Amino acid sequence: MNKDNNFENNLKKLESIVEKLENGEVDLEESVKLYEEGMNLKKACEEKLKSIESQIKKIKQENNKVTKEDFK
Repeated sequence: MNKDNNFENNLKKLESIVEKLENGEVDLEESVKLYEEGMNLKKACEEKLKSIESQIKKIKQENNKVTKEDFK
């Protein structure tokens, strides 16, 4: 689902949802659907950031060895 999209696209979608909800552009039922989608996008973004953080920590621990290892 949203996890397959890249971080930047997910963040843009999330920002759009927040704007719609804040401006009251949608009815109640649509608001609930958008809220749920927004929470899923937030989770996907957080997971991606945690993955990147782990990669950075791994690189720092390599003591001047610049190697990259995937964390999946």
